[in-house]
Amino acid sequence: MADDLDRDKVAKAYARWAPVYDLVFGTVFECGRKAAIAAVEKVGGRVLEVGVGTGISLPDYRRTNRIVGIDISAPMLRKAQERVATHGLDNVEVLSVMDAAKLALPDASFDVVVAQYVITAVPDPEGTLDEFARVVKPGGEIILVNHIGAETGPRKLFEAAFAPIARKLGWRPEFPWARLAHWLAKTPGVHLIDRKPMPPLGHFSLIRFGKAAAAPGLQAAE
Repeated sequence: MADDLDRDKVAKAYARWAPVYDLVFGTVFECGRKAAIAAVEKVGGRVLEVGVGTGISLPDYRRTNRIVGIDISAPMLRKAQERVATHGLDNVEVLSVMDAAKLALPDASFDVVVAQYVITAVPDPEGTLDEFARVVKPGGEIILVNHIGAETGPRKLFEAAFAPIARKLGWRPEFPWARLAHWLAKTPGVHLIDRKPMPPLGHFSLIRFGKAAAAPGLQAAE
């Protein structure tokens, strides 16, 4: 279900954000970022971080994890590459410009796919989630941290009113849980592990999906 938040708009928006992204959003998103990394560490292994941006999360992963980072914005990735060099992050396999809805990656090639503040910023959230489910190994997890739109009340009205401006900035604020629930209901082999609001006000949620383990005798791709 695509809408008027298109790929070029998002890429241009985040190119503008690149020089100041960490300063503006680093503290705002810190709680969710730490929660996402803690959830990743419970699984470990080979990790795909979608929307890696400036690489602000990369130094916080254990060095035993192997990280692949992708982003739609080349200027953001240049910041991430600088961070990898500065911190000597030899566990980062590659950083690449890539469309999250068209991952040029093999099936079942990651133990974890993590996307922080991404699903509301892609033109086709359901198609993007389909790709996450494709590239994660059986028994692996998809971990999201994201704003979930209010179902009722003043916040819902505000989000609807703010939506046209937000789209110009690169995201949609009115994204409802129902879209994720509908995707989950129609996606065989994927189940909800946990959905937990993040402090201080619960505007963001940590969401964990699990992919069913391979049947006995079948081996997941390495």
